[in-house]
Amino acid sequence: MAKLQVLDHPLIQHKLSLIRDEKTGSKEFRELVEEVAMLMAYEVTRDFPLQEVEVQTPVALARTKVIAGRKVGLVPILRAGLGMVDGMLRLIPAAKVGHVGLYRDPETLSPVEYYCKLPSDIADRDLIVIDPMLATGGSATAAITFLKERGAKNIKLMCLIAAPEGIKAVQTAHPDVDIFVAAVDERLNDHGYIIPGLGDAGDRLFGTK
Repeated sequence: MAKLQVLDHPLIQHKLSLIRDEKTGSKEFRELVEEVAMLMAYEVTRDFPLQEVEVQTPVALARTKVIAGRKVGLVPILRAGLGMVDGMLRLIPAAKVGHVGLYRDPETLSPVEYYCKLPSDIADRDLIVIDPMLATGGSATAAITFLKERGAKNIKLMCLIAAPEGIKAVQTAHPDVDIFVAAVDERLNDHGYIIPGLGDAGDRLFGTK
């Protein structure tokens, strides 16, 4: 079974509290989501291998380390996942960005794909699927399935907030995918929203209703 890692760094937890606050407006909400995504990127990339290189400093030759040629792909689930991309790119500027567009059928709560555009070499990349909310797990599970069908082999999932139901759904469908979250909340309500959650992440990011 893949691991679930809750990132409890004080800066992440502090900013997440501000993100949850209903009084936080769209501008600040976007900035905070971007900042938390950047902070989470440290842990999500912790297992990247290193190789030793020689660098000439102004003083002497140094034997130091760089990331060992890993090619990274970021795959936000549209639309709310877009809010986390820039924070990730600050730390991994060479990453390519693919997009998976899904919406949740309000009756069945099942995901429906409407867009998928990915780097041509996704089979050679370490992919990080990003979405602020892991609620029922339907969208994340479907997105990961789409990636695997297109040749992806190394996939991680990164979310701000998860419900236990969503975590279980992803782990059941994709036991090889590690999940990184900033918080695990109590449960889902009858409409599939995370309790206490933060509301609709897409609406709060983009100022829509």
